[in-house]
Amino acid sequence: MIAIIDYDAGNTFNVQKALQHIGLDAVGAYASAVSVLRERGLIDVIHEVVERNIPLLGICLGMQLLFDESEEYGPTPGLGIIPGTVKAIPNNLGLRVPHMGWNQNTLCRKDSVFSDVADKYTYFVHSYYVDTDSQYITTTADYGIKVPGIVERGNVYGMQFHPEKSGNVGLDLLRTFGNIIVKK
Repeated sequence: MIAIIDYDAGNTFNVQKALQHIGLDAVGAYASAVSVLRERGLIDVIHEVVERNIPLLGICLGMQLLFDESEEYGPTPGLGIIPGTVKAIPNNLGLRVPHMGWNQNTLCRKDSVFSDVADKYTYFVHSYYVDTDSQYITTTADYGIKVPGIVERGNVYGMQFHPEKSGNVGLDLLRTFGNIIVKK
């Protein structure tokens, strides 16, 4: 069983439909970003999941929440599961922000269960990216800067792009995550 944490800022309906399409059951929990996660005691639950070595996947903003803090609208603490800071995509790169579109994934960690995404395209929609140590970065996408596309730390995974909007490539990534869960 997969739990989907909905903090009222994501696309959980499409994520849930994509998971159902590949044969994985999912259930949703309602919240609205970090403050609502905290109000509802979900931060403690998420940390317990991580401590129990249960696989955890954050998608887009959900990935960003895994990090220490975000600079969006001033410093805001995150979940602190992976070291790093969420920063605005610079607006002086000559590229449109928010970043919306398909980008190719460059593989940084060949030992990753997600290594099959190397050189494949996934769909991004975001204005912020994660600044973290290279040891946690599985793939990057070039958007004038190297944007981490997939991050990993132990059984915690994050995808900046939207696998549920990335066609068969995204569905394959969700299947891979499902296989991680089955092995636990």
